[in-house]
Amino acid sequence: SSGLNSEWPLRPGGQLYAVAEASKAETGGGDGVEVIKNEPLVGHEQFGDCQYTKKIYHLEHKVPRWVRAFAPAGSLHLYEEAWNAYPYCKTVLTNPGYMKDKFTLSITTWHKPGRGSIENVHDLPAEKLAQRKVVKIDIANDEVRPADYKPEFDPTKYSHERGPLSDKWQEQCEPVMTCYKLVECEFIWRFLQTRVEDYIMIAERRLFTNFHRQVFCTHYQWKDMTMADIRALEDATAEELKDQRTNRGLQGTTDNK
Repeated sequence: SSGLNSEWPLRPGGQLYAVAEASKAETGGGDGVEVIKNEPLVGHEQFGDCQYTKKIYHLEHKVPRWVRAFAPAGSLHLYEEAWNAYPYCKTVLTNPGYMKDKFTLSITTWHKPGRGSIENVHDLPAEKLAQRKVVKIDIANDEVRPADYKPEFDPTKYSHERGPLSDKWQEQCEPVMTCYKLVECEFIWRFLQTRVEDYIMIAERRLFTNFHRQVFCTHYQWKDMTMADIRALEDATAEELKDQRTNRGLQGTTDNK
């Protein structure tokens, strides 16, 4: 379980804008994001009115060498389904072409006012609470990998409205909201299960940290966008991604350990 503080009530447009921009930055050389569906759902039985997306993540060059060593060619494609009913979001990733029902990664998100003081925002039963590990992420002060660092996405150097963030911004800022993320992973493979699950949790923390630094530091770009503007951006991005995966070289996050 991860908790991230934000210095203002994060509008859903900020997340969606950053997702579109990050997808473009991560796509090229056959790898990256492929958008299959992006459509509104009304009265969903579990999530109510929400935005539904289905994507494929092509990861042949974005995972460590030891993962590529046991994964056959063509198997490193994750399918993502997401239901965005902000302030609640649910994301599920699977690998139907290879791992089938032996792999599931689920991310459940609540955005709530306050400084992360809600003990069990996801209403976990006692047995899951006993297994839960809480990780607090500070987008301003947590260390990022040298390969991930971009000065334009450094909240301590952000010079626009709401910035820069100080060492004690989490205690001092008003208003404040916490993004609570519950990450649940199941990878059933003898001898590799623990190593892969540990790697996924480390990778998710890296992703959350880098992504939310970008959300904050692009506030000046998306703060005046309407949801219609965001949807138009998403549609244009989906077309760009098709071209980039085929015609642009590899770019974005890699892990060659």
